[in-house]
Amino acid sequence: MDNCLFVLHTCEFAISLVIQCQFILKLKTVLEDFSSSGLKMASPEPQPRFGQSVKGLLSEKVSSCSGDVIALTRQVLKGSRSQELLGQAARNMVMQEDAILHSEDSLRKMSIITTHLQYQQEAIQKNVEHSRNLQDQLIHLLK
Repeated sequence: MDNCLFVLHTCEFAISLVIQCQFILKLKTVLEDFSSSGLKMASPEPQPRFGQSVKGLLSEKVSSCSGDVIALTRQVLKGSRSQELLGQAARNMVMQEDAILHSEDSLRKMSIITTHLQYQQEAIQKNVEHSRNLQDQLIHLLK
């Protein structure tokens, strides 16, 4: 659920970046058209500086937006890879859980077998004691 929200927010951010880049590109086109249309400002010298500085700023903004979109794409891809890894880890966890449950069942059965073997050992020890007593009685009778 958290991963879905992360992807949703990432996509919203990507869309806003794309819209910003489109706006900047349109603004750049308008300014280029404005500077090439031959319209002159009050003094001839500030216009080239203004146009050059705006073009420089726009170029920086476009490259910045492009870099942001690339970084965002990498992040989304990394998120999808981590989702795959989480799914694989969950499947492995289920397999391990089954193995643990099977081992727990085997240990329970071994405990029951151990208890039965202890009862049999006690019975054998009682029979050995009883046979010694009988043997002693037979020896005593045969004397």
